[in-house]
Amino acid sequence: MFMPDAQINQMGLQAFDTLKKEKPVSNNSQYNQVATCISQAIIKELGDNWEVVVFVDKSPNAFALPGNKIGIYTGMITLVDNQDQLATVIGHEVGHVLAKHSNERASQEMAVNQGMVVIQAMGSPQSALGQTAFGLLGVGAEYGILMPYSRIQESEADIIGVDLMAKAGFDPRQSIGLWQKMEQASQGQQPIEFLSTHPAHATRIQNLEQHMPQAMDLYQQAQASGKHPECIKP
Repeated sequence: MFMPDAQINQMGLQAFDTLKKEKPVSNNSQYNQVATCISQAIIKELGDNWEVVVFVDKSPNAFALPGNKIGIYTGMITLVDNQDQLATVIGHEVGHVLAKHSNERASQEMAVNQGMVVIQAMGSPQSALGQTAFGLLGVGAEYGILMPYSRIQESEADIIGVDLMAKAGFDPRQSIGLWQKMEQASQGQQPIEFLSTHPAHATRIQNLEQHMPQAMDLYQQAQASGKHPECIKP
């Protein structure tokens, strides 16, 4: 069973509003410029309008929410090596939204008639229902609730994301480097938040490698049609 799109989008909008009130928004022009430049190139492939916000937070994390919202932490911008790796992250997160993964999770966890109660709970993320609701949308780590996406959902978001970035003119080969870098960053430390909520299974890179010929075809078509994004990473 699926919750109505309007209801799940309302959850996303409410969650994003709450995060903007609780987390400092970056006014670093370079960070905002690169995040917007990459996001807009990817969004252009979808034909929708999305809001993109950079949050001041040292943890390497990012998320996308139903209702067309993208959040990127400053820690993710400083971690990645280039525009293509950041495009991998954004494409992957948007992939979860396009595949309606939040809706799948919300529909499994609660009855549709609770939907309005859940939307209201987004305004108080410290409450038990609010924490659950944030967890279902994939941003629950902020409030102590980790609800990792399933392996199937992760694989689906990986493929959607890498195709999206390739269509926008970003090099999909960098997706493999990004996941290797994320795993290296968490070696010997607590698992970093992005990997906690997005488990990096050994099969992830293998799946991307298997899909790379199709992604490279899309990339080459994009390049041939004049798509050459130049989003300067600070």
